[in-house]
Amino acid sequence: MPRLAPGDLAPDFTLATADGGRVHLADLRGQRVIVYFYPAAMTPGCTKEACDFRDSLASLQAAGYAVVGISPDEVDKLAKFVEAEQLTFPLASDPTREVLEAWGAWGEKKLYGKTVTGVIRSTVVVGADGRVEVAQYNVRATGHVAKLRRDLGVA
Repeated sequence: MPRLAPGDLAPDFTLATADGGRVHLADLRGQRVIVYFYPAAMTPGCTKEACDFRDSLASLQAAGYAVVGISPDEVDKLAKFVEAEQLTFPLASDPTREVLEAWGAWGEKKLYGKTVTGVIRSTVVVGADGRVEVAQYNVRATGHVAKLRRDLGVA
């Protein structure tokens, strides 16, 4: 799958969210959006990453960023994840993987030394104009949010 790069127009999406609503990327135009892709709710790495975003949300929002997490999990699993971890930003469900593929976050990756096909842990920052500002692929769950904050100049 091709990956997004700075300057690319971010592919639009509309996905169901854990709270029973929907998130439309087009509705977030005019603000900067951090879209992150993770393999599976309620797994150790994904929980760590989600909690890091939750704990950084106030400073990210103060700097003008919204956060949306996307995984192939069904909405009911996402709802349990939100409740268990008290997550305060939208988690969206992409069970068909169309958005994951369009954003370059689905494909071959190494897992414990083996090549598998799955979600490539990724973060894309979309500018207010809908264009990609930052695209990071194969990120590590632990420490990623802190590094992203440094990269974005968010204290």
